[in-house]
Amino acid sequence: MRPLTVLIGILLGTSVSITFSLAVVSLISGLLSGSHPELSADIPSLVTLLLMSIFLTAAAAGSFVGELRRRSWRLQAHAATAAVLGVMIFWYWV
Repeated sequence: MRPLTVLIGILLGTSVSITFSLAVVSLISGLLSGSHPELSADIPSLVTLLLMSIFLTAAAAGSFVGELRRRSWRLQAHAATAAVLGVMIFWYWV
């Protein structure tokens, strides 16, 4: 297996676990926001992060499949993955 494929696989696995975790935390925060009003302030940020992590997971999955099968569109998928990851990093630090 090529090193780039391994790196994209690690990114894919990490983004899937982050997406799942954010989905569960968002669900629990939404369910408990009635009895704990301090949780309702965090819901918009959680949903934003959840949507970005869904996009990252989809882009990394496309990049991983494209790299494994050596498709002609894999460079565009790599660029999309890098762009989504860059937007997430920028959003986090700004």
